[in-house]
Amino acid sequence: MHFDWPYFWQQLFHPGDAFLLGLWLTILVSVSGQAIGLAIGLPVALARLSRSPILAWAARGYILVMRGTPLLVQIVFIYTGLAAADLVRFHDWHAGPFSLAGNVQAGILALGLNEGAYMAEIFRAGITAVDRGQTEAAKALGMPPMMVLRRIVLPQALRIVLLPIGNQFNIMLKNSTLVSIIGVSEMLLVTETINSATFRTFELYSALGLYFLALTSIWTLLLRWIERRMDAGRDHPGAARAEGAAGVDPVLSEVSP
Repeated sequence: MHFDWPYFWQQLFHPGDAFLLGLWLTILVSVSGQAIGLAIGLPVALARLSRSPILAWAARGYILVMRGTPLLVQIVFIYTGLAAADLVRFHDWHAGPFSLAGNVQAGILALGLNEGAYMAEIFRAGITAVDRGQTEAAKALGMPPMMVLRRIVLPQALRIVLLPIGNQFNIMLKNSTLVSIIGVSEMLLVTETINSATFRTFELYSALGLYFLALTSIWTLLLRWIERRMDAGRDHPGAARAEGAAGVDPVLSEVSP
């Protein structure tokens, strides 16, 4: 087999407009799906921990379905299945110079709903990892439950879950290729289209793999920088003042069970 190096370098460093649009769609779908997952994850985690059996079982059911069925099936079901049942049809959305195709909307929604189940479990683990002694001390001081959650539990839980959420976004970047099944022209589908015309399979998919590797590597480096900043903030003499500004009482942070 002859590897066409000039063609490979051209695709890697001088991709066409179609591939650049696919790169943009990959990032858009991944970021939007992650944002929806975050927005869903925290309320579902709180429902999962709720004393209300209805809320707790509803949250468990949602997590079970989203994590127990293939993401590819969910994408096709949301875009094709709901339309076939005449329940939901995704139409192109236009707002001035901006537009969003219906299949892109469906792909973002499917990724977000799936990610919400994983975010819920990450948030639940972070909340339960917060020292119970601090919440008990806050309640002893007369804080209502919502204030305890907002000022004591969530600021500390967010520190715990930040890195798992960051790692989950790397998975989201790779899962974004699945929306190609409903015709979203992200990087994988664009590569498949170019390959069908050029038959430079090895060169094209090698370049595609390097693009995904670059995206995940850049995000990993950014995540490590955030981790170092968080560790430095904990060791800094003003960390207690910073916690107080964020809503965490420095006195309560010293309370043990």
